[in-house]
Amino acid sequence: MIQVGELSPGEQIVETSLCEHFGVSRTPLREALKVLSSEGLVELRPRRTPIVTPVDPAEIAAIFEVLEGLESVAGRRACENANEADMAEIESMHAAMLQEHDRGNRGAYQSKNREIHFRIVELAGNPVLKTTYANFMMRIVRARATNTYEPARWRGSRSEHDEIMAAFRARDPEGMSAALVRHTRQTGSSVIATLKRFAPGDSEPR
Repeated sequence: MIQVGELSPGEQIVETSLCEHFGVSRTPLREALKVLSSEGLVELRPRRTPIVTPVDPAEIAAIFEVLEGLESVAGRRACENANEADMAEIESMHAAMLQEHDRGNRGAYQSKNREIHFRIVELAGNPVLKTTYANFMMRIVRARATNTYEPARWRGSRSEHDEIMAAFRARDPEGMSAALVRHTRQTGSSVIATLKRFAPGDSEPR
């Protein structure tokens, strides 16, 4: 619920509601909250209601800046390394993502979007890149969830993925690298703009 944006950054976590939602007692729920706290997703506060850990726009901006470099390397190397089976796999994933766009299923679209990016990173064949990328993505997935329902960004994301795929099909490493950087930059700018519309503790955008 936190990762997909059903619970917003800074939102109070009402234990009774979650117990009813998941059909569990408070004891296992509180154990789960401790785990989420250790992962930085939940802020446990003495004698106060836990909250979803707020997202810092400045930190997210810094992460996106680094992600541009990671995506650039991943795109170039994946384009060089991919064989025909790999390309067919990415094509299939891309087609499935576009189907979710056509259906208006934004949550599924975003999930398949992430799968494509992770697969491109895997195809780069660099374990350090893969680990670093995964760590950063864990930290920004909640921030990206705040942007899931921005219609203009959703349309832009689809168009940018088409550009990425065009470069991939053409076996153009530099073109794919540049397309991924543009996509990441646009996503980051949109996500950060959305985050900045929320003041700490507010429930509505400014």
